[in-house]
Amino acid sequence: METNFGRGSVLAMIVTVTLNPALDRTLTVPRILFDEMVQATAARLDWGGKGFNVSRALHALGVENVAMGLVGGATGQMLERGLSGLGIVTDLVQIAGETRTNVVITEADGEHYVKVNEAGPLVQPAELSALLERIRGRVASGDIWVLSGSLPLGVPNDFYAQLVILLRGAGVRVLLDTSGEPLRLGCAAGPYLVKPNTAEAEAATGCSIGSAADALDAAEFFLHRGCELVALSLAEDGLLLASQREAVWARPPRVQVHNSVGAGDALLAGVAWALEQGESLDEMARWGVGCGTAAAARKGVSVGTLAEIEKLREQAQVVWMNKD
Repeated sequence: METNFGRGSVLAMIVTVTLNPALDRTLTVPRILFDEMVQATAARLDWGGKGFNVSRALHALGVENVAMGLVGGATGQMLERGLSGLGIVTDLVQIAGETRTNVVITEADGEHYVKVNEAGPLVQPAELSALLERIRGRVASGDIWVLSGSLPLGVPNDFYAQLVILLRGAGVRVLLDTSGEPLRLGCAAGPYLVKPNTAEAEAATGCSIGSAADALDAAEFFLHRGCELVALSLAEDGLLLASQREAVWARPPRVQVHNSVGAGDALLAGVAWALEQGESLDEMARWGVGCGTAAAARKGVSVGTLAEIEKLREQAQVVWMNKD
């Protein structure tokens, strides 16, 4: 049961769009305690925001990609320099507001974490228009675009939907990863793939996900709204990847989780890379789980190496689901 979603030997360019990026500061503590001073044993900075995380994971896979988005202030300059320093091509619009800083406090054993996200800057209409012009100038038929993350203040809830319509009209496959009203409106515009996690899918469908059948029902909810593929991220339970005709469940190998923040973004990068390569549905799921698991096993908001990803991909257990 294989489906080829690729374009033969012609590879697509992958472009990520991050409207609300962040500098991710991770503090490691022996244990999270409330109403007490806790001494951090380690600290690190990562160039974050969901789309930027996807770009970093793609880069680890050896995939050339372009990171687009909105950045502002000294924090935005740090993000741009950091991504460029990793060898990632950027096409970023400068805004007047300061790019946010998010803080992750994680226990040394990785059992618990607290993540505090700033709301982000207020984006002016002219700044958003400038980004749209950049997008129109870069779009090319057959490419893959990843629209990922929350919307900052000043950006309307239907902005992803507008982008989906624009990009689809140019022959682009759009992968959408967001939540709430932007997810609902974006799905109505018909992206190629949507990637909700369990909480986002439950909020969208109004139903809890406690079994494989529940997960498949949630995937069908999004498929019935016009998406070609649904990548339902299920944390330690892996990934349910469904098309209009087929569905597979990929379960990751057991690893010690150090920080699961950003693992879903790495998972999406693996799926996008396999889609670009024209892989079958089960292989797309394996690559997604391999990337996501490798990221979760690392400290900070990080991504695995290609060797780590390949090893975990081989260990993933894939089961075909019955859609009858």
